Amino acid sequence: MSQAFPYESQRVSPVPALRSLRRRLKGTVIEPGRYGWDTATQAFNLTVVQQPALVALPADAEDVIEIVEFARANGMQVAAQRTGHNADPLGALDDVILVKTDDLKGGEIDAERRIARVGAGSKWADVVPPASDLGLAALHGSTPDVSVAGYSLGGGVGWYARKLGLSTNSIAAIELITADGRLRRVDAVDDPDLFWALRGGGGNFGIVTALEVELHSIPDIYAGVLFFPWERSSEVLHAWLEWTATVPDEVTSVGRILQFPPLEEIPEPLRGGKFAIVEAVYMGDEASGSDLLKPLRELGPVMDTFAMVAPAGIAELHMDPPQPVPYTGEGQMLGPLDGEAIERFVAAAGPESGSQLVSAEIRHVGGALSRPQPHHGALSTLDADYLTFAVGMVMNEEMYRANRSQLDKVAEALGPYDNGRSYLNFAERRIDPARFYTPSVYRRLREVKRAFDPADLFRANHPIAPA
Repeated sequence: MSQAFPYESQRVSPVPALRSLRRRLKGTVIEPGRYGWDTATQAFNLTVVQQPALVALPADAEDVIEIVEFARANGMQVAAQRTGHNADPLGALDDVILVKTDDLKGGEIDAERRIARVGAGSKWADVVPPASDLGLAALHGSTPDVSVAGYSLGGGVGWYARKLGLSTNSIAAIELITADGRLRRVDAVDDPDLFWALRGGGGNFGIVTALEVELHSIPDIYAGVLFFPWERSSEVLHAWLEWTATVPDEVTSVGRILQFPPLEEIPEPLRGGKFAIVEAVYMGDEASGSDLLKPLRELGPVMDTFAMVAPAGIAELHMDPPQPVPYTGEGQMLGPLDGEAIERFVAAAGPESGSQLVSAEIRHVGGALSRPQPHHGALSTLDADYLTFAVGMVMNEEMYRANRSQLDKVAEALGPYDNGRSYLNFAERRIDPARFYTPSVYRRLREVKRAFDPADLFRANHPIAPA
């Protein structure tokens, strides 16, 4: 778990300068110990303790400019954050202004152009339903509570990924404040190098204030979850793995071992239950979807939620927690898998493992995720056939140690299949950012960082140093 960092070690900005900043802002600045501090610094993972020098909540892009100029003048760094997902890799925030983009909301959908312009404070819950009402879909994540900006800048593997690729490559334009205090709108024509770097390079190059994302004409989809008894994990995941070798790119799916905690907010009959499940989205009609699903349905699930739904109907398909929780998690990028991989995975996280992990999943990727296109950004593809992510609840230090040990066992079990790369949005701890990219892409990212932020003003959760 992250440790609290003592405020005494931080540089405190001169009081007159801070008062001047407050007068210039329409938004808010919060100092340590003041009202609202605990809420403003809370990460989505409640085990992460964030202690920045200041928290700023800008009301608009002009406020962000003032904050950036204040930080530069006072020798501080700036880190942007909305929901606080993936916050632990930020590390100690001494001399860092944490810029919470919560108030940079609002947006509009141009149905004719199939473009949604959203503020950096928007979550997918603000975009998916109104787009769905128009028969359109965004390349959103597995939970509506994730911010559009953070998710998309880090890649974005969603439910249409095998057909339509990473969410980051569906960004049409980005508005941001760069280290020189300028508001820029960048796209494939204006500042194309910066536009390329932002799409997959995370928050290393400026404070994003708004994005324009492409929408896709997907009026209906066939989607749902098959629930099987936990004791059948091996059988179900073997069948799922074989099935993934046969499905078209229109199918994106997850094979998963789930142990629901006995919490009141979890509905019956899932509360406290243990299951092996298959989640899937098929971009097609019910008849052909049912045919595709037949090999798995023939196993006899105890619950089957598959149905034709509008795009908004899959927002909660993955059953992620809607509110911040204390947890620890880890992910891997894997090459091709075989039956032995499933056996190792189940032995590490399944019924006989003694695991307390809430979830251990394998996501089927490939398809469009493996095909680069000329218009793509820095993270153009995922060099993997499958992704894993496992997570355990952390209510105390003992649970933390037990779940970290279990996560290590899962990683070790799948070690022979690990391809040596990592996926930025699944990296819950600080690792070498070079692992997210090919060597040539990482070199270019460092060059763009040098061009636009040579003094390293902006702190990202996975920092890229200037060349």
